[in-house]
Amino acid sequence: MNLLLVLFLFPVVLSLNQDGLILQQVKLSLHDPDASLSSWNPDDVSPCRWYGVSCGGSGDVTSVDLSSANLAGPFPSVICRLSSLSFLSFFNNSIDSTLPLDVGACRSLEHLDLSQNLLTGELPYTLADLRDLKYLDLTGNNFSGDIPASFSQFQKLEVLSLVYNLLDGTIPPFLGNISSLKMLNLSYNPFSPGRIPPELGNLSNLEVLWLTECNLVGEIPHSLGRLGRLADLDLALNNLEGPIPSSLGGLMRIVQIELYNNSLTGKIPPELGNLKSLRLLDASMNRLTGSVPDELCRVPLESLNLYENDLEGELPSSIALSPNLYELRIFGNRLIGELPRDLGKNSPLKWLDVSENWFSGELPATLCENGELEELLMIRNSFSGQIPESLGNCRSLTRVRLGHNRFSGPVPVGFWGLPHVYLLELINNSFSGEISKSVAGASNISLLIISNNEFNGSFPEEIGFLGNLNQLSAASNKFSGSLPSSMVELEELSILDLHGNQFSGELPLGIKSWKMLNELNLASNQFSGRISDEIGNLSVLNYLDLSDNRFSGEIPLSLQSLKLNQLNLSNNRLSGEIPPFLAKEMYKNSFQGNPDLCGDLDGLCGRKSEAKNKGYLWLLRSIFIFAAFLFLVGVVWFYLKYRNFKKARAVEKSKWTIMSFHKLGFNENEILESLDEDNVIGTGSSGKVYKVVLTSGEEVAVKRLWTGTIKVTGNCDAEKGQQPRLQDEAFEAEIETLGKIRHKNIVKLWCCCITRDCKLLVYEYMSNGSLGDLLHSGKGGLMGWETRYKVILDAAEGLSYLHHDCVPPIVHRDVKSNNILIDGDYSARVADFGVAKVVDLAGKAPKSMSVIAGSCGYIAPEYAYTLRVNEKSDIYSFGVVILEIITRKRPVDPELGGKDLVKWVCSKLEEKGVDQVIDPKLETCFKEQIGKVLSIGLLCTSPLPINRPSMRRVVKMLLEVNGQNHLKDGKFTPYYCEEDASDQANVV
Repeated sequence: MNLLLVLFLFPVVLSLNQDGLILQQVKLSLHDPDASLSSWNPDDVSPCRWYGVSCGGSGDVTSVDLSSANLAGPFPSVICRLSSLSFLSFFNNSIDSTLPLDVGACRSLEHLDLSQNLLTGELPYTLADLRDLKYLDLTGNNFSGDIPASFSQFQKLEVLSLVYNLLDGTIPPFLGNISSLKMLNLSYNPFSPGRIPPELGNLSNLEVLWLTECNLVGEIPHSLGRLGRLADLDLALNNLEGPIPSSLGGLMRIVQIELYNNSLTGKIPPELGNLKSLRLLDASMNRLTGSVPDELCRVPLESLNLYENDLEGELPSSIALSPNLYELRIFGNRLIGELPRDLGKNSPLKWLDVSENWFSGELPATLCENGELEELLMIRNSFSGQIPESLGNCRSLTRVRLGHNRFSGPVPVGFWGLPHVYLLELINNSFSGEISKSVAGASNISLLIISNNEFNGSFPEEIGFLGNLNQLSAASNKFSGSLPSSMVELEELSILDLHGNQFSGELPLGIKSWKMLNELNLASNQFSGRISDEIGNLSVLNYLDLSDNRFSGEIPLSLQSLKLNQLNLSNNRLSGEIPPFLAKEMYKNSFQGNPDLCGDLDGLCGRKSEAKNKGYLWLLRSIFIFAAFLFLVGVVWFYLKYRNFKKARAVEKSKWTIMSFHKLGFNENEILESLDEDNVIGTGSSGKVYKVVLTSGEEVAVKRLWTGTIKVTGNCDAEKGQQPRLQDEAFEAEIETLGKIRHKNIVKLWCCCITRDCKLLVYEYMSNGSLGDLLHSGKGGLMGWETRYKVILDAAEGLSYLHHDCVPPIVHRDVKSNNILIDGDYSARVADFGVAKVVDLAGKAPKSMSVIAGSCGYIAPEYAYTLRVNEKSDIYSFGVVILEIITRKRPVDPELGGKDLVKWVCSKLEEKGVDQVIDPKLETCFKEQIGKVLSIGLLCTSPLPINRPSMRRVVKMLLEVNGQNHLKDGKFTPYYCEEDASDQANVV
């Protein structure tokens, strides 16, 4: 009976339906490291409850949404067999290879989102076969070539987004035929130079038009004024020229217009005053002239950015009537007159920057009327009068820059203690009075810059309560009295500049707590007493100026431990002997004006030094005689050893074979005879490196690879990092890569020498060693910005060659500062290709590696987790190198508080601004350029690979940064500091 029952029930067991079987094939074709598709169970009857799957009323699959599921592999064309599929999204995955032509078989699709993936090749023309398609988003891939002509056949397409790809044709006019379009976004593609097609004016339903950084040239076509439904127009970061068309005044639904960073000329059309919906207008960084139209100020603007043009005339008073204005940036023009008296009274003004104009008069007392003002930037104008008392109550302020004006009088008491201000700059004015005790409330302040004023009185004890203070510059004032003892509590202080005041007394005890202090300038005051021994404990101090004071006694021996670029103790009352390590020619002028000071320098108590030197003469003679005896014994011993060594080498040399990659002017014998420990210049994970001087006088570097196993450099755990890897693998990778490469920024491999038990690689010699060693040694602080920029650009060009010009492309896999070598002219070469991998001709890198190659702090997040590698991994590592060069901090360092360098930089920028991450030894006149290169480094270290630019794009951006700083009034000029280093640049 039981058997009959089982046989009766068995036929009703159901199997997975047809749509489910198709999705099972999709699952099998994709790599799923996070098991995102674990719910796709083949034993289910229907897939309708599977992750990311939705079905219609009939049970057919209508939607598959696998966004951010960390899936990898080629596009699964089999999914197009789902006959009712209308919605498909693989957003933010690692779908790679090319998008196949049979994607056009997904006939029912209305929504297709493949953005933020790794797709390559040309856009399939068959996409236009999707007649019902309304939404197509291919943002953030690597598509190249032209936009297919078939795209003009879309009948229902409303959204077309191709942002951040490698499309290199021109923007085609036929896009104007897709009359259903509501959003067209082609931004950030390296299109060939071309004009905006006037045909785009036919898109009567268009609401969003984004053509940012598309290499556009020529004028803005008047036809765009016909886009009556347009709400957002973005043509920024192009090379557009000519006037802003008055026809844009017909865009009655426009909310924001962004035209910044072009070459537009002429006046701002008053017709823009007709745009009653306009909230944001950004036409900054152009060449606009004339005044700001009064009509424009009558529209309900929220943000107006017109900075860095050639605007002149007065700012219309009507702008104060705009009820929604929260951002006004008009710096870098030639505007004159006073600011409107009621500015900020009728609007929630948040950011105001009118710097670098010709404004005059007093500050409006209403700027913070609504309690929203955060940034008040007014440097380099002719403002006068006092700071309004109302600003002393503006607790929302975070950034204040009033430098280089004609302000006078005392600063309001409340202004000193604003709780959220991190930058307060009042430099180069005529402010007077004392620093109020209310400064204790400025708990967030990091930069207090009040030099070149007429402040007086003593520092209040409360100034020592500012625990976040990083820079205190109060030079050239009339401050007096002793420094308060509480100042030793300022443990974050990196710059203390108080020169040119009337301070007196001794330095407070406990200044050894200033562990971060980089610059100490107390010159031209009336300090007295002995120079504190504690200064010698300030390990990062490189600038010390105590000149023109009344210090007395001997120079502390502890100062010898400092690595000072600048030392000045002149014109004091010092006496005794100069410490031996400070008696250097570079410091010769540092001791003048101290009559009782003696040392081995001309003009400093020479007779006393001579008498003392005679006391040591007999000891020096004895040492010389003993050394000569030891030398003779050593020569005899060396000759006997060398004779035996030559005999052994004569037998060994015959076993070597040499493989050359360039025409050589030496043979293996010259190399082998110099491989002794005295010539070792480095030891790495794969072997020792020797410096060899050839008989011709030329120098080469020789790497002798270890035998057996070596450490895997990518593992951060020293205990677990030893995994077997044959030295043959590194050797073969090195000669396979470098043997065929010819590029000025790739280290040159002369030849390799081989025996059965040993392998040698002979390279060109780089006299300045590796970037890492140079950067983090005593010489690192001497590398100026121009040198560092040159190194960054050289390394970028080397990597760009590997990624884009080698056939097939090459992924380095271990980009770091120690693998970038520097020659005598500070030109950089990329080196160490022991773990490099070749990308196949289809553009796809090896799917996975058996172990992680790379070094701690440089490894891209996706590589560390998935072991999948492509060029984007190198780009991340290079971004870390940029941050390392700018900050002069190692990628992994206890000083970073448990964070890696990328996270540390991001957190510091968010908390305290760009000044807190830039190496303080870099010249301040380059801060703007440094900030731009820092932005490139952060872009390269984006967590999502698809957001990282290609190396070719990185090179272009670096060159653009350089070019922008070399151009002045349209002419090429070399770099130089136009103002004194103490003069603060207008930092981002």
